[in-house]
Amino acid sequence: MSELLVENHGQVRILTMNRPDKRNALNLVLTETLLEGLRAADADERVAGIVLTGAGPAFCAGADLSEFKDLTPANAPLVERRAELTMQLHGIFSRLSKPVVSAINGAAMGGGAGLALAGDVAVMAATAKLGYPEVKHGIVAAIVMANLVRNVGRKAAFELVATGEPIDAARALALGLINRVVAPDRLLPEALELAEKFAGVERAAMAATKALFYRVLDLPFDQALDAGRDVNKRMRAFGKR
Repeated sequence: MSELLVENHGQVRILTMNRPDKRNALNLVLTETLLEGLRAADADERVAGIVLTGAGPAFCAGADLSEFKDLTPANAPLVERRAELTMQLHGIFSRLSKPVVSAINGAAMGGGAGLALAGDVAVMAATAKLGYPEVKHGIVAAIVMANLVRNVGRKAAFELVATGEPIDAARALALGLINRVVAPDRLLPEALELAEKFAGVERAAMAATKALFYRVLDLPFDQALDAGRDVNKRMRAFGKR
């Protein structure tokens, strides 16, 4: 059974993490496969939008804890590889030229919460929960913290990572972590509708919009204006294909 299901709906590619018996926990294979799947979708000219979701009742339970027994100081190369892959996965979303909609169908915990927030927009089932329980396991919500603190205020972010307590969809919406809360049976249709709207935008304009959005996110105001000016001058070259 494939760790990642790939399905095309017109110009939208749905990537479904497919370890339902493990609540789609991110083992090494799924992490590598998902990273490859995102890169392939971005490179495919037939694809203009991406939806990421999970098979079964969970979105993603985070890192597969069963692999932790091998991630020891005595196995430094594997520790290094795993950390590098995790960093690449959570970092790739903002570098993709095509928009990603996270369709959070169930529990999104730890690394799974990080994936949910890494999408450009997020739709969450009313029954789903999101949280960062790492501290309860004596570890740190480390790599996922970069996206979290860029999506929510400092006080809320600290409470999430320091208590490890999950929040429901209504609270996630109130905090601005997600865009919409929908009934579970409406999750995929709503996510597809959003992705199809993005796919209908002229490709060069969408790619430039996304690139500029993430570029100005951390720039000082004057530098952000400079970056916007440069893109403004280039817009006239986009044209209609």
